[in-house]
Amino acid sequence: MFFYTHNNVKQINLATLIVNGGPTASGKTGLAIELAKALNTEIISADSRQCFKEISIGTAKASTAELNSVKHHFIDCLSVSESVNAGKFTALADDVISRLSKTKEYIIVAGGTGLYIKSLIEGLDNLPHIPDSFRQETKRDYEIKGLESFVAELRNNDPEYAAKVDLHNHARVIRAIELMRFTGKPYSSLIGSKPENPRYNSISFCIDIPRQQLYSRINHRVDLMMEQGLLEEVKSVYEYKSNPALQTVGYKEMFDYIDGKYKLDEAVDLIKQHTRNYAKRQLTWFRHQGNYQFIEPNLSKIMEILRK
Repeated sequence: MFFYTHNNVKQINLATLIVNGGPTASGKTGLAIELAKALNTEIISADSRQCFKEISIGTAKASTAELNSVKHHFIDCLSVSESVNAGKFTALADDVISRLSKTKEYIIVAGGTGLYIKSLIEGLDNLPHIPDSFRQETKRDYEIKGLESFVAELRNNDPEYAAKVDLHNHARVIRAIELMRFTGKPYSSLIGSKPENPRYNSISFCIDIPRQQLYSRINHRVDLMMEQGLLEEVKSVYEYKSNPALQTVGYKEMFDYIDGKYKLDEAVDLIKQHTRNYAKRQLTWFRHQGNYQFIEPNLSKIMEILRK
């Protein structure tokens, strides 16, 4: 069987990717480490925030001991002052897969950023190149009008995409608006084309635990983050608060607390609420994207499936 690399050059004998996806706080990290040990392999983190070295508590990175127990890739490799996207992740992952395939039969891809996983397995949508001058103009317009104005524009011009995207994620909203303005077409009509062949051979799992159990774990995790020093971590990156890397749950609410918009307990409650909302969107994504087998975080079950 042939598989596709980042530059579309066909290669053979590449490792099979074991995709370990799922919502936040569902147990992906622990299961991925167990699986990597059982298969004597390494982990590629498909998480759009754990790649930033300055933020660890709010991104729920694995502990130092866990990271040392199994080799992880795409963790602590960028600064919050840098940008990251699905294309950059895919290029890095392609290099890792090509190298590890010389000695590994399987490679674990673990994380909750579904777009990154989709990009790696299926390839990116064939979107038009937008000149930097046009992108800067859109960015300046956003800085003047704000997120609410851009969300309203998205809802008016592409209600299909507005219904499924995280409307609090300003980077995705801006990207959709700039492409719509540049092409004159709804963003939803520009994305979603699936290549005839996958880029890699893969077996995909999504961790699925009872909803109330998941929500309870999320609430407990947020409390633990606060005990571990989330507020201090947020203060340490406050100067970068407008950077895309920090436009994410946990950091935005703490920035608002620092700016006097909320009391501390209100900000913490909002983190819990927004994280639960995010987990629900993640599950919706995995149910509608790719060919995922929904399972409980059970190593024996996965090993049984792999032996078939």
